Amino acid sequence: MTYFEPSFITIISLSAPLVFVVIGETITERSGVVNLSVEGTILITALTAFAVAISTNNASLGVLSAGLVGSLIALIIVLCDIKLNMNQIAVGFVLTILCGKLSSFLGQNYVRIPGPSLPKVDLPILKNIPYIGPSLFNQNILVLLSVLLIPMAWFFLYRTQFGLNLRSVGENPTSSMSRGINPELMRILGTIIGGFLIGIGGAAFSLHAKYGWSEGHTGNYGWICLAIVIFGGWNPIRAALGAYAFGAFQLIALKMQSITIGFTQVLPLIPFPLMIMTLIFIQMFNGEKRRKLPVLLKPIIGGIEPGSLGKPLKKEK
Repeated sequence: MTYFEPSFITIISLSAPLVFVVIGETITERSGVVNLSVEGTILITALTAFAVAISTNNASLGVLSAGLVGSLIALIIVLCDIKLNMNQIAVGFVLTILCGKLSSFLGQNYVRIPGPSLPKVDLPILKNIPYIGPSLFNQNILVLLSVLLIPMAWFFLYRTQFGLNLRSVGENPTSSMSRGINPELMRILGTIIGGFLIGIGGAAFSLHAKYGWSEGHTGNYGWICLAIVIFGGWNPIRAALGAYAFGAFQLIALKMQSITIGFTQVLPLIPFPLMIMTLIFIQMFNGEKRRKLPVLLKPIIGGIEPGSLGKPLKKEK
């Protein structure tokens, strides 16, 4: 094993929850819906996954339950938008507070107790491939799925008819309707799919990256995930790379603790403002300014948000 290989494995493994969440939110926002409940959703789904896993002695069932809870929360947001004409941002923010407090209340009996873990994907030949093998084929199923999800999400959004319809609704629902697409249905389906992936991300926190349950278990990562989606220009591949970059920042901060002992409390927090500053830099090149960038930099820097993101659907009279 080379010097950098353990670090590479750690980044891929511990970034798995972030990858699920940012891709789920990317799909949701591509449909025109802002799911601001991400922080609360991953808290309550992390608790759900751990509680169900303990109750049934089946970690896989815990993951599935978390995904369904994530879909339910996302469905509340989109129905409040479509049926009640309520502001998506306000509803998502309220759900974040509600789910966060609910997870603290319901999770009191699950603090620091053992439970079942997800089985490893152990493929004897493939796991010996440098870097890729130990990162994918000697980990649990969630890590493998998080990596496979990246090309699958890209193909889903850019190479399928459903993905094309979903993106068109996120850009211009009125125009989509004139082509026979049902904007309400597409928003509902896109948000449910995205919410399911966010729920899986919550499960990955409590059953993999930070095993167990404690109050505030996900450490405000939900807000970082929302920033990474913007950083990724609403593209699943770029968003996933942003998640891995954040994971790398965290690993560097942890390794630096042993060198700079006097800053042990400060260093783990550095990735958060660093990601925010990076986001500000990226956003400087969005829109018209992005056109002035060299061709090689355009896929990396900047991105244009969906035209109808966060806007309610207009009802036909």
